[in-house]
Amino acid sequence: MKKDELICGVHPVLEALRSDLHVEKLLIRRDAGGDGIRDIKNLAREQGVPWQPVPADKLDRLTTTEHQGVAAFISQVAMQDLDGVLAQAFDKGEDPLIVALDGVTDVRNVGAIARSAECFGAHAMLVPKTNTARLGSDAVKTSAGALLRKPVCRVDDFLEALKRARASGLRVVAVTEKADTELTGTDLRGPLVLVMGAEDTGISEPVLRIADALARIPMAGSIGSLNVSVAAGIALHETMRQRN
Repeated sequence: MKKDELICGVHPVLEALRSDLHVEKLLIRRDAGGDGIRDIKNLAREQGVPWQPVPADKLDRLTTTEHQGVAAFISQVAMQDLDGVLAQAFDKGEDPLIVALDGVTDVRNVGAIARSAECFGAHAMLVPKTNTARLGSDAVKTSAGALLRKPVCRVDDFLEALKRARASGLRVVAVTEKADTELTGTDLRGPLVLVMGAEDTGISEPVLRIADALARIPMAGSIGSLNVSVAAGIALHETMRQRN
């Protein structure tokens, strides 16, 4: 983590929340109180910014400056509205292609997926605000800068966002080893959301239940699963192949 990704102190954090900076997450000392901390919690609640109570020594380890019981992680990646991204694609006469990450927490995986999304023509990435990787300099570096060019939509409710995409005419295809149908036998043309799952548990059951189709990547080895960034690259390549 780079020091310029962390803002510490009550007034600096309040200003960050009131500005156009993209605050990803707050750490607040468990026993911190006062009007400033209360204002921070209220603003975080209004903006949907997650915050976590932590012991004082955790904040002490993160910074050598006076933190006053609070620190904010700042994303280098601008966030965009999902509905706006879809409308823009439709206005151009294009079929939207969204890569949705259900609980992918490794910054290197997110960066690599963003790079594949850029290379294979996805319009945006969709990620939840919680239980996801931080989009700091490490993720940007792994993406070869793609995270600075590819729209990222962070949402409070991942499942609800997928339902909104369906209501806008997109099919939701979950890429999972639990599927009976192979990826090459799945129709990936037209407006589409490709869902990739968490590194350890895969795609959550609620998402699998609302998906329009489940697709698996055929494999010959004995391991049985791929790294999520590799799987995303294969799925995006197959999508591009079908569309061309």
